[in-house]
Amino acid sequence: MVPAGPNAGDNAEGPGPAVDAVEILLEPADNQTLASLGGQFDENLRQIERRLGIQINQRGNRFRLSGPAAGVRAASRILRELYAIAARETIDTERVHIALQEARMEQPSEPREAADDGSVVMKARRLHIRPRGNNQRRYMEAIRSHDLCFGIGPAGTGKTYLAVASAVAALEEEKVRRIVLVRPAVEAGERLGFLPGDMSQKVDPYLRPMYDALYEMLGVDRVARLIERNIIEVAPLAFMRGRSLNESFVILDEAQNTTIEQMKMLLTRLGFGSRAVVTGDITQIDLPKHQASGLRHASQVLAGVEGVSFTQFTAGDVVRHVLVQRIVEAYERFEAAVPRPDGPKPDGGR
Repeated sequence: MVPAGPNAGDNAEGPGPAVDAVEILLEPADNQTLASLGGQFDENLRQIERRLGIQINQRGNRFRLSGPAAGVRAASRILRELYAIAARETIDTERVHIALQEARMEQPSEPREAADDGSVVMKARRLHIRPRGNNQRRYMEAIRSHDLCFGIGPAGTGKTYLAVASAVAALEEEKVRRIVLVRPAVEAGERLGFLPGDMSQKVDPYLRPMYDALYEMLGVDRVARLIERNIIEVAPLAFMRGRSLNESFVILDEAQNTTIEQMKMLLTRLGFGSRAVVTGDITQIDLPKHQASGLRHASQVLAGVEGVSFTQFTAGDVVRHVLVQRIVEAYERFEAAVPRPDGPKPDGGR
């Protein structure tokens, strides 16, 4: 980066965020790549401006960035990274959003961890999955190095998706012989009543998020063949009792809706050559008020146990629509200020 003027970084209005102005040159100059970077009517650049509170002025492949110093530094890095990507693919607003989220996840005291060496890239049949931000990188590394890994945090942080990606990668690399996807069939505050159809049709709605991830990574036809051959098994938690899961990659999703007994039952199903990932959000428990969450209990009981890893996600790790992150943060602030009087007690109310 080249300072744009002698007063760059000065704040003439007194104490407050440092203001900066820099110029960057994106090379090699290529009009098509620049057009992809900017987007239609420069919508990608405007998105960066709004999110980081800066101004971007462009002339050819020269960009002048001005605004708060932190925002200018982040924008400079984001533009360079997106320009390199734009040489290979079209940049859309979703890709810009992810780049902005990654910049937000990486705090100044927490430098970015290298991911380009491929050490934490999951390779599925149809796509390669890279973690977004340091917390997701640690999560994927923990899944590789621990037999039991917990991913706890709000919606949109990639807990389930990365767990499924890790399972698919382990299956492709023949580290396991099958994938077992488990989820408690608990209704989210609704009473759906009688559901028609066979057992598979009854439980499929509860397991749809994991199906969607598998379809994206392997394709619908291949997933159907693997399920038919029992290499991929998708089942409600109630079906796990009495089983021994050898050489399996087990994923328990929505684990906040397990009871203490159910959580213990599933974790003790693990056999030789197996590993398990447990995901959930303890702020969205749908159990009856008198029942304690098995996920909350396990996080206390298993803390510090050798071979068990816990990754705690926060609102800052959300990689969905920016509004999702704001919603999560708003709920966290409200619940911190006004605790729910009817919320589940850690001991289950007993």
